[in-house]
Amino acid sequence: MSAQTNALRLLPWTTPEGKPCFLSSDTDEGVLSRLADAVEVAQTSAGAGVLGCAKAVLADPQVGASELRFAVARVTEALGDVLRVAESRGARLSAPHEEVEGDEDEDPCLPASAFG
Repeated sequence: MSAQTNALRLLPWTTPEGKPCFLSSDTDEGVLSRLADAVEVAQTSAGAGVLGCAKAVLADPQVGASELRFAVARVTEALGDVLRVAESRGARLSAPHEEVEGDEDEDPCLPASAFG
């Protein structure tokens, strides 16, 4: 099943000059969309790893200034990547989706037990 979209997707990489890259596609299942999804997963996973390492550096009272600077530099890079992923995903969540024929009266519903 292919989701239809006409909005530009912010990709999780930039040009060599640091400018944002966008994808215009009528589906989210194309080759570039799947590649972008995989890069986003890798970036968020790497961010989690960087966070763990940074916590270890901060917990060490003997750590030097150069180690702290290195940790902050990696955290800054990872945060930039994760913020780009969040911006891209947030924009796609708020993008209007076409109605599928026959779904006009179907609202999403969950049983009360789903809410605890």
